Amino acid sequence: MIEGPVELNNMKISKYISQVVIAASMLAAIPLTSMAGNPDRAGSAGASQLLINPWARGNGLSNSNMASITGIESTFLNVAGLAYVEKTELMFSNLQYFVGSGISINSLGFGQQVGESGVIGITVTALSFGDIGITTEQLPEGGIGSFRPSQANIGISYAKEFSNSIFGGITMRIVSESISNVRAQGVSFDAGIKYVSGDNDQLKFGISLRNVGPPMRYSGDGLTVTSVLASGSSLTTNMRSEKYELPSMVNIGLSYDFLLSEESKLTANGQFTSNSFTQDQFGFGAEFNWKERVQLRAGYLYEKDVTNADLRMTALSGPSAGLSLQVPAGSNGSMIGVDYSYRVTNPFSGTHGIGVHITL
Repeated sequence: MIEGPVELNNMKISKYISQVVIAASMLAAIPLTSMAGNPDRAGSAGASQLLINPWARGNGLSNSNMASITGIESTFLNVAGLAYVEKTELMFSNLQYFVGSGISINSLGFGQQVGESGVIGITVTALSFGDIGITTEQLPEGGIGSFRPSQANIGISYAKEFSNSIFGGITMRIVSESISNVRAQGVSFDAGIKYVSGDNDQLKFGISLRNVGPPMRYSGDGLTVTSVLASGSSLTTNMRSEKYELPSMVNIGLSYDFLLSEESKLTANGQFTSNSFTQDQFGFGAEFNWKERVQLRAGYLYEKDVTNADLRMTALSGPSAGLSLQVPAGSNGSMIGVDYSYRVTNPFSGTHGIGVHITL
């Protein structure tokens, strides 16, 4: 009479042990990649726009939620989370980056389920730097007009649910940067996987490889020099710029959902980022979710000397916070919501993000 319950308890214990082993293996993998960061190469990579998360939710958690993130926002941290889109998702976000610098970032995302387990996503991100005065060697004070630098990228993503616990995805991103007479274009690739375990999918693990691609190079009329020879004729020389690498990185993340009640939960997030061209980073964050209607977030991003104003290599000085509110938009389960985030910076007056998301 007791063999059934005993066998059931043994199965639960075995399942619990396997989850602990998996989590321990994931955490053990972090030190293996911790030596990849190379601060001596800081500033030698280009296309730094690829390092900026344009979405409000992730910024509220200091980008620590790559294991738990879902929807179109996943295309930045871990594209595997895109597979959670059930039908259609639309998202718009505006980021006032380093308030006082004049930089703003607008992003638009669209996700659509295809087939039974696949999702296609398209994202467009554009940076605005405002007007910058034109100066020359002859007129170093300017006064001859202005120009607008342009940076943008377009991403095409595909994610798939391979089983109830394994998700994966890939992104191809076209990168463009230009001023009035010099421009560069390139392509980068992201890939990510996500593993989910636990009785209520409480334990999540993710790993992603981002910003991998061939070097980029600037070209254009701005790299030509015209010289006047002694004979009175002119000679135009076209100079070639040096190639530059993309800011590739590896993200490893872990999250766990603490079920507080049937209507609320608290998600703890942890993430390690191994950067190829700057300091390695550790991110921590927590999100409180009530009825999928209200989410409160807080996070912290740590890297070496981040608390030392004289030695740190980033203006993002650590803490962040965020809020999301969403309400039903129809009887078919559609939702519409608003997201807000704030990240502390030094100098500047912080980074503010606000977005609107719609699920159909």
